[in-house]
Amino acid sequence: MQVFHHIQSLREALQQERQAGKRIGFVPTMGNLHDAHIELVKIAQRHCDVVVTSIFVNPLQFGLNEDWDKYPRTLAADTARLEAAQCDYLFCPSDTEIYPNGMAEQTRVIVPTMTDVLCGASRPGHFEGVTTVVAKLFNIVQPDAAVFGTKDFQQLAVIRRMVEDLCMPIDIIPGDIVRETDGLAMSSRNSYITLEERPRVVQLHRSLNWIKAQIEGGRRDFAALAETAREQITEAGFRVDYVSICNSHTLDLAAHDDQSITILGAMYTRGARLIDNVSVVLG
Repeated sequence: MQVFHHIQSLREALQQERQAGKRIGFVPTMGNLHDAHIELVKIAQRHCDVVVTSIFVNPLQFGLNEDWDKYPRTLAADTARLEAAQCDYLFCPSDTEIYPNGMAEQTRVIVPTMTDVLCGASRPGHFEGVTTVVAKLFNIVQPDAAVFGTKDFQQLAVIRRMVEDLCMPIDIIPGDIVRETDGLAMSSRNSYITLEERPRVVQLHRSLNWIKAQIEGGRRDFAALAETAREQITEAGFRVDYVSICNSHTLDLAAHDDQSITILGAMYTRGARLIDNVSVVLG
């Protein structure tokens, strides 16, 4: 695996692959890699000839009082994991490489829909930071395909909309949520969960699955279902950010006759904010 820290050298290497007719896949990450990240790399390998993974803890998508300073940075271990997975290229730029004129002067990419609800309501400016850095990374790598996990369902939807709106010739490929044996979605922030909390954090997934079962059983009182799920999570000892039952395509609150529904939730432990979702297709 070749490791690059600078845009120009990476571009030169990828240009040779492109000229050889290779299809380039891309997996953007913030590092602290776990099995779910490696699964995204494997998906990219199935669809492409060469795979680029980036590691960049993007300060632009972190708000005030969020965890940018303490976000785990484990480059040596991440590099070893990617080498074991036979990733072809690793791009790990510095902040100044990505934002040479500083963040305050950075041109922004804004998706005006789907970004002020759910996680966007709790984290103002977050998705502006995501779309800006992903657009920059897409311009640097110029991939044929990029793989994003569905654990962050809203992010996946926003990236798809950005690619569509800006006419980017990139296939966006979703990767299924990878879970621990008890159902907890794998996340870099799971390391913030205390030992005392760990047996109870699966309540988020349980509550979302409970809603799914109720909907499959014919219930359509979505507001009541979401409220009951919030009560379940609170009773388990956690603070609820949101539980929302949405149209899978628009992320608007689900209507009675919607056939494709995604149930999304977020909650706070003492040290982490956890997200999860499950989808249901009716009819």
